Amino acid sequence: MKKLSIALVVLLVSALLFAGGAAEKTNTYKIGVSKLLAHPALDSIEQGIKDYLATTDLNCDIHCENANGDISTCASIARLFKDENVDVAVGIATPTAQAIANALPNTLQVFATVTDPVSAGLTGEGCENICGVSDMVPVEAHLTLLMNITGCKRVGMIYTSGEANGIVLMEAAKTAAEKLGLEFVPVSIANSAEAKMAAQSIVGRIDAMYVATDNTVISAINGVAEVCAKEKVALFSADTTSSFNTEVLIAGGFDYYKSGILTAKLIEKVLKGTKPSEIGTQYLDTDSLEIYLNQDVADKIGVKLPEDLIKSAKYYVKGGQLETR
Repeated sequence: MKKLSIALVVLLVSALLFAGGAAEKTNTYKIGVSKLLAHPALDSIEQGIKDYLATTDLNCDIHCENANGDISTCASIARLFKDENVDVAVGIATPTAQAIANALPNTLQVFATVTDPVSAGLTGEGCENICGVSDMVPVEAHLTLLMNITGCKRVGMIYTSGEANGIVLMEAAKTAAEKLGLEFVPVSIANSAEAKMAAQSIVGRIDAMYVATDNTVISAINGVAEVCAKEKVALFSADTTSSFNTEVLIAGGFDYYKSGILTAKLIEKVLKGTKPSEIGTQYLDTDSLEIYLNQDVADKIGVKLPEDLIKSAKYYVKGGQLETR
């Protein structure tokens, strides 16, 4: 009888341990995060996702992959996530989000910083499992500010022909330039290695350069800025994060770490049962745009920065020192 009681106790303890392990396994969510390439903005999004999810009551196993700017690698990563049977697949930037949508139609998906989800095919019929965050920037406001500060007449723009967001932003800039009476000089690239050469090909025909939130171009912003500064051409970037330690004159962009936080909040919602179709696309608040000004570059190329703009800037560089307000 005593032996039987001991056996029952052992069985009971084993059952409880097994149940506990099963519960723990059930409550662990696999999150696959695919990033187009490494640069400050996309890195900040990834970090924001990790940091926020770590504060929740969700037990998340986050698997991050970097496509290094290669479209075929985006597809390979998406297939990897399918093989891993992730609970939520996250695409940081348009090509990764598109690859995930194609490979995992039945998996919950959250995209981060997709400029135009509609043209990217991430909304509407067949996209009921998809929601996310758009970082569409106010292109016309950017060009207006650039024109008012520099008095420019001819604006150049480098864009990536293979990225849907690159084409959308180029078309938006073209329309805005026409409205403002600016001559618009676009040049396309296929990869980041071509960005500096593209800048060199048009810098003699323009008096200002505009770089939007085109990930491939932004990743090569140093080379573009170098060309512009050498020829005394004002450079406006739509991404403040990547403008530090460059010769960008002015930048007006979003805080991409906060964008990562917002993306993570959507991940949390869908894991807790909210349908992605009920969330849709969330847009970053244009009131939260941050201005970056580089007085050293302004002095170098002969541009006078307005005092009121200097006072309102979130980031201001003078004498090689970055001041954060």
